Amino acid sequence: MQLEVGAILEGKVTGITKFGVFVDLPNGQTGMVHISEVASAFVKEIRDFVTEGQTVKVKVLSISDDGKISLSMKKAVPPQPRAPRERPTTRSAGRPGDYEWQSKPEPTSFEDMMSKFKQTSDEKMSALKKGMQSKRGGGYSRHGGTGSQR
Repeated sequence: MQLEVGAILEGKVTGITKFGVFVDLPNGQTGMVHISEVASAFVKEIRDFVTEGQTVKVKVLSISDDGKISLSMKKAVPPQPRAPRERPTTRSAGRPGDYEWQSKPEPTSFEDMMSKFKQTSDEKMSALKKGMQSKRGGGYSRHGGTGSQR
């Protein structure tokens, strides 16, 4: 049986190292699955994903001139579809970066979006200025008068 790049085969795990997994292939050859090709998730400890003697599905990634066979376990199985995440609709959700303008799907014109952005920005700037004035002593400057007279 001639191996081809891209072929998906089943093989038996014969060895596990810190950097990868050795797999005996049906044609009698041995290939290696690098740690980065074991699973879609981050792999810190390979033994959490495979055991010696286990039969695994692998995809042939490359065959070098000296006969070394590079394999992938994660590319041998179709990717699992991700479930869509629900996004909060208001800032009160508590997570940084979740703003109400990000999750509104209604189509609007560019001018409407800019108007909404400007209004929200003005409200936030006003709140920030009020907060800064209260920290400086109730809105009065050191030179007499209010901070708004500048």
